[in-house]
Order: sequence, then C-alpha cells, then structure tokens
Amino acid sequence: MKNMIKFTRKVKLKSPIFIAAWPGMGNVAIKCATYLKDSLHAEEFAILDTADLFYPDEALVKEGIIQVPYFPKGKFYYWKNKLGRNDLIIFISESQPSADKGYFYTHKIMEVAESFQVKKVFTFAAMPAPIEHTQKSNVWFAATDRAFCLDLKRFKAKRMDTGQISGLNGLLLSIVRERGQRGVCLLGEVPLYTIQIDNLKASLAILEIFTKVLGIRINLDELRIQAQLQEEEMNRLIEYFRGGSEHKETISEEEIERIKKSLQFYTKLPNSVKERIEKLFEVVKKDISKANELKCELDKWSIYKDYEDRFLDLFKDRKRSSNQ
Repeated sequence: MKNMIKFTRKVKLKSPIFIAAWPGMGNVAIKCATYLKDSLHAEEFAILDTADLFYPDEALVKEGIIQVPYFPKGKFYYWKNKLGRNDLIIFISESQPSADKGYFYTHKIMEVAESFQVKKVFTFAAMPAPIEHTQKSNVWFAATDRAFCLDLKRFKAKRMDTGQISGLNGLLLSIVRERGQRGVCLLGEVPLYTIQIDNLKASLAILEIFTKVLGIRINLDELRIQAQLQEEEMNRLIEYFRGGSEHKETISEEEIERIKKSLQFYTKLPNSVKERIEKLFEVVKKDISKANELKCELDKWSIYKDYEDRFLDLFKDRKRSSNQ
C-alpha cells in the first residue's frame, strides 16, 4: 500500500499531546476538536490519504452534474504552546472509515503521533444518558491507566466503570494502550432523544474540563452562546409538540418518541454508523449469537423501530434453515 501520510510542512514540537476526532453521535467529538483548532489557530502540517480506506457508495450531484468520487479528508494540525510544556497535535477526519479498516486506520494515525514522541492521547465522544436537554452535561472518562484516572477525578469528571466506547474513539485508545502509551476518552452526556443532532452543550462540557487538564486558555464564550441558542430551539420544538401545554419538569416517553420522529426529517446518521450496522447484520446472518450486539447498536441510536422487521427476519431465516 502506498505511503498514506503526506507532510505539507516540517515542524518541531515539544512533548506534544495528541487529540483525534471524527464525526459521531451528536458530532460531539468533531465539534470539540474543530473549536479547539480554530480557537488556537492551529496550522495544518500533514494529510492522511484515505483513498484506500473508504468505499464510495453514492454519487454527488451539483447543478445536475454528477461529481467524481470524493474521499473524506483527514488532516493533522499543530499548535505551539508558548506558555506551557506541551504543544498539541490535532487530527480531524471528515468521516470514520469502514469497520474493517478501522484497526489499520488507527495504526496509521498513531505512526504520525509516535514520530513526534507523543506520550498522551485524547479522544472525545458522546454518552447517551436519561437526562433533559436543559440539564448540564456531565463529563465521563475512561483511561488507559489508573494514574490517569486519578488525574481526571480532580477535575470533577466521572469514571466510566463498565461499558464500551464504540467506533474509533475507543479503538484508538486500545491501540494506544497496546503500544504502551497513555490515553483517555472524555465523554459528554447527551439526552437520549437528541443523539441524532449536534449537541453543543456536551462539546462545551468536555472542552471546559479538557482545557483545565492541559492548562490551556481558550475563549469558550462563542460555544456557550451557540449551546444556549440550540437549547432555546429545542425548547421551542418541544413546546410545539406539546401543543402549548403547560411546562412539565420531564418529557414523557410519548413526547420523546414524537420528537425523535420529527428530528429524523432533518437529521441523519453518520455514514460510519450506517456502515457498522450493515456490517453487523452480515455478521449476525452467520452467527446469530451476535444479535444482541446488533440490537444494542440500534438501541443506542434509537433506530431499532426502523430496522425491527429486518432484525426479526434474521431469526425467521434461522428457523427456516433449521427446519429444512
């Protein structure tokens, strides 16, 4: 396979800390990294060629003209910290690759990090939680070692004792630990009924802790304003579905379902999630014991109803096969 990393600038960095982000649930991670990059005026220094990692499955059309296949970009940015010990490397990708390329993809990313002797790696993610959109988003964490856990607790982040971190946010940190380095994922809570739209409040909560951990000062006022405007828009949406009824302290299950259905008209799942779901369907066809993993993925994104018939058909097909 050809050299996938193209350096556009030579840079020297002091003890850099590495941050990696891509689109995912609530676009929490990508918003964190992008806001951080823009606030620090971080500059591009390398590009990850993804032509061998993505499989275009659609044609983009502009003004009636079909475009050539487009491959998502992955770019590396750097920021020199004049007041502290650690510079930053920020990797931002426009998309996550297909599931079968994830392991290779993360190794290529870490090759760049290791070329700068990176010792700490951060990823960001969303954590679906039974909270209201008006509540403050708590930040949870999972780290590669206990010392890192103690550091994060000092900043009022909550330890994630069990569970899983799906996608590259978790996989990359598994690679980090495999290579004997240190890493942590910061997860911002998002309400269960808003997981398919951007959640700026969760991104804000993560950045508030992340900047304190690293001792970096950036102005988060713009993000706070955006998060507040988003909350106000959600309030109006909820009031619309309530038909102007009096305010309630909590949203009923029926209202949540109505909100989720309405959101589907102007939101969509990330392509990486769709690919993961399709891959899981293929896995379950061959091994029905993996059905629970597929069900958990569908529930996590609140789309089980959309796939229910297809999911149940897996068991019908198995029963027919056993009767033949």
